[in-house]
Amino acid sequence: MQLCVTGSIIRFFADDTRILRHIFKLDDTETLQHDLNSVVDWAKCNNMALHEDKFELLVHRHCPHNTLHNLPFAVLTQTYQVSSGNMLYPSEEVKDLGVIVSADLSWSSHVNVIAERARKVAAWVLSAFKTRDKLTLMTLYKSLVRSHLEYCCPLWNTPKRADIQELEGVQRTFTARIQGVRHLNYWERLKALNLMSLQRRRERYIIIHMWKVLHGKCPNDTSIKFSATPRHGYRAMVPSLSRTCSQHNQTLFDSSFAVAGPRLWNTIPASLHTIEDILRFKSLLTAFVISFPDEPPVPGYSTRNGNSLLEWNGYKTAPSLSGWCAAAMA
Repeated sequence: MQLCVTGSIIRFFADDTRILRHIFKLDDTETLQHDLNSVVDWAKCNNMALHEDKFELLVHRHCPHNTLHNLPFAVLTQTYQVSSGNMLYPSEEVKDLGVIVSADLSWSSHVNVIAERARKVAAWVLSAFKTRDKLTLMTLYKSLVRSHLEYCCPLWNTPKRADIQELEGVQRTFTARIQGVRHLNYWERLKALNLMSLQRRRERYIIIHMWKVLHGKCPNDTSIKFSATPRHGYRAMVPSLSRTCSQHNQTLFDSSFAVAGPRLWNTIPASLHTIEDILRFKSLLTAFVISFPDEPPVPGYSTRNGNSLLEWNGYKTAPSLSGWCAAAMA
């Protein structure tokens, strides 16, 4: 099938197929339409039936608030036709492998969905189990609830304060029902239960994925580059964006994995870069990230910063990298 698509990017996962192309002019829409037709024709020639009624179109606009997109002629660049004669019109959001991707590249819809799903599971756990014992509830929470909040999080890690509070609210409410820590505030409960905030765990997962990219354990889909130096180890190169771009696009760019990943990777000690064993790397990484204060944004709480490792790394309350490294490796 890859040979049929000549002008666009095609990707597969199991029985899902995606065709992507950057649209600069009308000729690009014709190229995308031709590639779409080629995929449909290839399927017919190989006696395969594509569910054309399930085809979806997602358009990411450079300037989402540009009113030109609402003019009648703009429909020519935003609609495509399948063999059945049905037209594909832009969707506001599409669910792709369990992750809701919106046209404006905001993750708020996905965050709201997974938070609501986790709340329902948490409510079921608290109603089905009478005990409020710490060990029992923590085991159930980690097994049944938290997994809904962390699936594929390196991709959708959101920087929006409201989204972070929405996710932390699930963990905050559940831990408040555990016997022995009800009198503590959320930050104190995290310490008492030996828990990391969901925000801190997402950043940890991003760093782990960066380790896998460096050591060839997974595909380098975002073309992340590393430079080796004797002093700093393997430093990830942070891509740059034109200074003339809008603030909206700059925010999206900074929150993407291709940028957030290298920035977070560059905060960890160089001694962790060359560790070959994944379990040992995870253990030392966990010891590093929990050495920083963990104070996620919560309604009614006054925070010193956004609680990201990128922000704590410059605070005097964080241990020096050299000192922590010597203690961890001793």
